[in-house]
Amino acid sequence: MQLTARATDRPDAAPTRRDADGMAVASFILGLVGLLVLNVFLGPIAIILATAALWRGTTRRGRAFLGLGLGVADLVVLVAFMQADSTISWSF
Repeated sequence: MQLTARATDRPDAAPTRRDADGMAVASFILGLVGLLVLNVFLGPIAIILATAALWRGTTRRGRAFLGLGLGVADLVVLVAFMQADSTISWSF
C-alpha cells in the first residue's frame, strides 16, 4: 500500500501553532528588553510579532498580549524621554 499526499490535503497545523507560540514569546522578550535599550526598533517589532502571533492563533495569548503592551510601552517611554530631553534618543 502506497501513501501519497495530495495537493489538496491540509498540512499539519502544529508547525504553524508552534511558530505562533515562538512569536508570542519573542514579542514579550523584545518588548521587555526594549524598555531599556533600542526601544525605537524593538517596540514596533514586539508589536508586529504579538499581532502576528494572535492572528495565527497562538496558545500563549497572555504572553502575546504582554508583548503587545510592552511594545506600546516602549514607544510611550521613548516619547516621554524625548519630550523631557528634547532629543530623539535617551540614555541612563
